[in-house]
Amino acid sequence: MQQTFTLRKFTPDDLQAVMRINRVCLPENYTDMFFMDLHQRFPETFIVAEEDGEIIGYIMCRIEVGLSNIGLGGLVRKGHVVSIAVMPKGRRKGVATALLKAAMEGMTRYKAKQIFLEVRVTNHAGIELYKKLGLEVSRTISGYYSDGEDAYVMTKRL
Repeated sequence: MQQTFTLRKFTPDDLQAVMRINRVCLPENYTDMFFMDLHQRFPETFIVAEEDGEIIGYIMCRIEVGLSNIGLGGLVRKGHVVSIAVMPKGRRKGVATALLKAAMEGMTRYKAKQIFLEVRVTNHAGIELYKKLGLEVSRTISGYYSDGEDAYVMTKRL
């Protein structure tokens, strides 16, 4: 399959397009300050996908320090996928896979030893994608989302 999109780091000029994708694709929305804070602190893991000059997807992450839940022992640097979304017309083209791989690469530049994310238990497409990339369900958080839905925490060693 011919790749029809390109990836690049987010720039402040991309903010409105990324916020629009977030609103269209996800029930959890963030303030412009939240997006800009993650961009300023972790630019290597805030990536957009472009097709025909239009942003069709993004991933934004942060690096946290916490206890490893996959047996790395003690406190470790962890890459947290805060949000990933692809517009409907950009789906089934490998965009989310490419974004996630690029973000994982960025996380290693911050010396992260593992990646984790939360995903709705009903988001079967997302769960399958994350499993294909080697993430595994490590636990369930009841009522994680504002509508009361549970989330799986999925993790992988980097």
